[in-house]
Amino acid sequence: MILVFLIWGTFFPANVENVLGIIDGFISDTFGWFYMLVTTGFILVALFLIFGPYGRIKLGKPDEKPEYSYFTWFAFLFTAGMGVGLVFYGVTEPVTHYYSPPSAEPETLAAAEQSMQYTLFHWGFHPWSVYAVLALALAYFKFRHRSPALISSVFAPLIGDRTKGILGISIDTLAVFATVFGIATSLGLGATQITAGLNFTFEGIPNNFTTNLIVIIIITALFMLSATTGINKGIRYLSWTNVVLAIGLMVFVFILGSSTQMIESFTTTLGNYIQNLPSMTLSTNAYIGEREFLNSWTLFYWAWWIGWSPFVGTFIARVSRGRTIREFVIGVTAVPVIFSAIWFSVFGVAGLEMDASQGGMIHQLMNELGNEVALFAFLESMPMASVVIGIAVLLISCFFITSADSGTFVLSMLTTGGKLNPNMGIKVIWGLILAAIASVLLWSGGLSALEMAMLIAAFPFAILMIFMCYSLLKALKSEHKILTLEARQRRYDPEFREKQKKEIKEMKEGFKKTLPEIDQEENRPES
Repeated sequence: MILVFLIWGTFFPANVENVLGIIDGFISDTFGWFYMLVTTGFILVALFLIFGPYGRIKLGKPDEKPEYSYFTWFAFLFTAGMGVGLVFYGVTEPVTHYYSPPSAEPETLAAAEQSMQYTLFHWGFHPWSVYAVLALALAYFKFRHRSPALISSVFAPLIGDRTKGILGISIDTLAVFATVFGIATSLGLGATQITAGLNFTFEGIPNNFTTNLIVIIIITALFMLSATTGINKGIRYLSWTNVVLAIGLMVFVFILGSSTQMIESFTTTLGNYIQNLPSMTLSTNAYIGEREFLNSWTLFYWAWWIGWSPFVGTFIARVSRGRTIREFVIGVTAVPVIFSAIWFSVFGVAGLEMDASQGGMIHQLMNELGNEVALFAFLESMPMASVVIGIAVLLISCFFITSADSGTFVLSMLTTGGKLNPNMGIKVIWGLILAAIASVLLWSGGLSALEMAMLIAAFPFAILMIFMCYSLLKALKSEHKILTLEARQRRYDPEFREKQKKEIKEMKEGFKKTLPEIDQEENRPES
């Protein structure tokens, strides 16, 4: 299917863009409500997992310690979950919403406040709840019950041995399909922004498809080189580098910008976000009929996060062994949301201020040259502009390489029976496929084609995730009941303990039958 798409997009790019547009419009207009409801449901599931009775269950053996430190773990989360997108939209989204807010009067104080509120809405609890639910399901079955690291393994409590048949293969194939287009969208965004930065900084470098293609080829070579070192070297060190560069750039902008206003914006935006979260979450503009903002932004983001969830969720699950469910869900949802709020408060406020002080210069350049120039138009007005822009391009490149490296790692896992450490050959194949799809989508219609492909690929996977949540909660309920009886057994007299031993044994055997078979490849050394 992926090969057919590559051939189609290469030789009939206009037709691809047209067909994607028709399908995208149909899904947005007909099933927008579904995206709104399903992402809200994931938030509710995440909250239940934090405050519910299953929080103490460990993702691994009872005495198992976390595989990675908090800093490394958060670096993995930050890099895999947001990556290029956070840098791409840091200035772009607040400025765009300021001129085209969902409901406020454009270019007013209310529009500025609303622009920050909706930016955080798109990058807040919704995406990380999606990631948390899927990652937890995978980590629970993999590390708690030693199942293969496959999406289909999560469905064992619902479909039993059929996870090994056509149904299970279909589930994993759909996950691969959504993952491929999710990562390709991110790689396309990264390539266009790197090209825009080079074009903006150096005269003579054109901002066109050829330059994008050259960037993709160079980055592909670099991330395939990184892939040879495995997760504990290449991806780990790149993640550390990303965090250091991102924080360094953010601190630089914070010190030179209106620091007090940024802090005030952080608290105000966070307050507005929490206060208006229910209404923003469920609003589909059903009565006023205005859907441009909803379709262009909110639905695109919800589709993007769902499409990215097989990749990000699988990767987060891979690096989260040894943590409790409560620790895991809090770490995956709260910490990235707070960092995102800080990031957008710094770059959003600084970008809006600079745009206003220069007569709408950033917005004008975005209209003329594309959204990808927003960050560089902003940084050009700062001291040591060339150095800072160079650091920004390096940061985007590192995010690009890390996302692609992580993506090939996850796709290799999903297509080798769930092996935690797939071999190098399959990583190379997937690296080339990802680069090819990102190139074809850019050739077919630029960023709009990337966005449309993402929304379409995410729709069927969103349906799968509903059943995934049910399967996870069903398994947790069964295990929690067993653990509760065992705890009571230890407290009561010997006669009662003897009576319950048989009951607990029967419950364990019944629960075990609902789980997928034990993965024999679990302890295979890293390739």
